[in-house]
Amino acid sequence: MNDKRKLVAADLFGTPTFFARFVRQPDRGYVVDFPDLAGCLTEGENIEKATVAAKEALSGWLYVALKHGDEIPPPRVFNGRSYRPILPDLDVSIALTILWARRRRALTQAQVARALGISQQAYRKYEVPGQSNPTIGALARIAEVLGLVVSVKVA
Repeated sequence: MNDKRKLVAADLFGTPTFFARFVRQPDRGYVVDFPDLAGCLTEGENIEKATVAAKEALSGWLYVALKHGDEIPPPRVFNGRSYRPILPDLDVSIALTILWARRRRALTQAQVARALGISQQAYRKYEVPGQSNPTIGALARIAEVLGLVVSVKVA
């Protein structure tokens, strides 16, 4: 696959950014919920604290769903002043990105593991946050098999 096709695949996939709805409560700060993720909600006394709490709630919700093998709906874009995009913690983002890319290509874990030259059990750890700490090299090999592009940005 040439680089242009890889970029298109990555662009179609996107990142696991979910939109949170921030609702101001009289004298109580903000209640935050994720319309795409049933039961994922939190609160904060001001917008900054509510945003931090939203990232924690999103990461926790996705972590549990990934660990239990639950279906996670693809994120939708919501417009309006009360919505903000929230990106989960890096370990959750990586696991979810790998899982969705594999499913998008209609591959089993065993097929991807074979292409990587590892066991299915070893590969499965890449799709569960906290189970592995992949190196850049491992991520590059996984990305090649799944038609993704790994990019690293210096903060």
